[in-house]
Amino acid sequence: MAHEAQQRSTDPGDGSGRPAPELAAVATELVAMAAEDQQAAPRANAADFADQLAWRRPTARHADRLTEIVDAHGWPTADRFGADAARGAWLIAQHADRQLELQWRAVHLLERAVADGLASPRDLAFLTDRTLVNDGREQIYDTQIAGVRDGSPVPVPWPCREPERMDQLRAEVGILPFDEYVARFA
Repeated sequence: MAHEAQQRSTDPGDGSGRPAPELAAVATELVAMAAEDQQAAPRANAADFADQLAWRRPTARHADRLTEIVDAHGWPTADRFGADAARGAWLIAQHADRQLELQWRAVHLLERAVADGLASPRDLAFLTDRTLVNDGREQIYDTQIAGVRDGSPVPVPWPCREPERMDQLRAEVGILPFDEYVARFA
C-alpha cells in the first residue's frame, strides 16, 4: 500500500522547485503544521501537564493529517512538494510519538526516498532512532536523549545498538559526533 501511495501523485511540478498546482495547497498546509509544531515544541517537556497537552494536541492532529496526505499522495518529497513542505512532513512524523504506526510507515517511505536521492539520510537517521526508541528498542545513531542523570550537565542518550560505532554511523549520515551534539544540550 505504501508503494502505491507513493505512486499516486507524480506530477513533479514545473522544475522551479515549487510543487505542482494540485500539491501546492498540501505543501502550504505541511509548512503551516510544522510552524505550529515548532511554536508548541517548548511545551513538550514542561512541568505543567496543561502545557504538555498544548504540545500533544497539535502533534496528534498533525500526525492524523499527515497520514491522510501520505495515503493520498505518498511521502512528501522536496521534488514534488518543495523543500519546506518535505521538511515539515519529516518534523510531523518525528514528533508523532504516540502514533507509532505512522512513524514506522514514514521510516519505510523515507528509506525509499533516501535510496532514490529524494530525502536526507540525516532526517531518516533521526526518525529511525526516534521510532526505535518509541518502540522500546535500541537506537542506531544515538540521536535521542533520555535526559540527565544524577544532575549531570551531560545529557544521557537512550540505549544504542553499537555504541562503539556510533560516531562512524553518525558521520555516514551527516550528524555531528555525539560529544559535539550533546554539548548543545548542556
